[in-house]
Amino acid sequence: MSPPPRRVLLVDADAFFVAVARQVDPEGAGQAPLLIVGGRPGSRGVVCSASYECRAFGVRSAMPIARALTLCPDAMCVPVPRGACSARSKDIQAVLARFAPVVQCSSIDEWYCDLGGTEALYGHEPLQETAHRIRRAVFEATGLHVSIGGGTSRLVAKMAVEVAKPKPGTGADGVHCVPPGEEADFLSHFRLADLPMVGPKLAEKLERMGLLRVADAQRWTEAGLASRLGERTGEWLAQRVRGIDDSLVTPRARQKQVSREDTFAQDLDDDAVIERELLRLAVRVSADLRRQALRARTVTVKIKDTDFKTRSAQRTLSGFIESESSVAKAAGPLLRQLRGKRRVPVRLLGIALSHFDDEPE
Repeated sequence: MSPPPRRVLLVDADAFFVAVARQVDPEGAGQAPLLIVGGRPGSRGVVCSASYECRAFGVRSAMPIARALTLCPDAMCVPVPRGACSARSKDIQAVLARFAPVVQCSSIDEWYCDLGGTEALYGHEPLQETAHRIRRAVFEATGLHVSIGGGTSRLVAKMAVEVAKPKPGTGADGVHCVPPGEEADFLSHFRLADLPMVGPKLAEKLERMGLLRVADAQRWTEAGLASRLGERTGEWLAQRVRGIDDSLVTPRARQKQVSREDTFAQDLDDDAVIERELLRLAVRVSADLRRQALRARTVTVKIKDTDFKTRSAQRTLSGFIESESSVAKAAGPLLRQLRGKRRVPVRLLGIALSHFDDEPE
């Protein structure tokens, strides 16, 4: 007898930083439809989050505050309420733990839930109904709205939550669950670039092959994709476009660092090119940091040389940083220090941030 289909949910707090800022300051931020969270006007900060009304003006996460106010001059800007965000995140996770035997915190505003083995507990009701009950329970306990995507894997749940979000004009009600057996059809409507872990380089390569949408790749066999992309990538993509993802939902220990790294298709030896790659990594890792309402004091740069020798350099700053410019400013001298000691081509480059501002001293 085959096991029952997996029951995986992804719970995503809607406009989390904006919602918490409004709770913390109901008379100020709570009354501002045009709200930007990330810093005060005139600061050198960047947008952590913005209300849907601001997004209609083109305001986006990671945008400099000054640029955001140029696009939306009537917006109110407030700092990230870090303590309140951390507390609300824990409150939401506590509610989810009442419903799911396994809850994995993916970020400060996202949680995977594995409801495997709870079918009888919930009277064998459809996963969609359970998700709606969880959504109501979170709002009753915290006053915050969440969107929930569900399916037989983390991948499908991740994609479903984007459909579930009740954005203006979508008609969505906050929950979208994909029934077992319908994964491939559901995913076929997305762009390949929308799939998790399909980065810009892979998306560009797929586009050169004439593959823009998931449906395009679904028409290829695994062998055909492997012949063009390599065995490992081809196999991985063939499974993902059909909704196959065996990764487990597992509780995580407290995060100690945020990092990004890239292995280059060809080893790099030009300092200017390597520094541009460092800046690109700084942009990505700082965005990850802000997404979790964190700031860091320690910056680590890692290099793997052409002969696979791995080296790193680290610096702990006097104050906390979060923007890409401050990360790049701290990482640049570390890269030059490593390059000065051993000038050989680089096959991998990475940046890690640690020593967060919510850690006990």
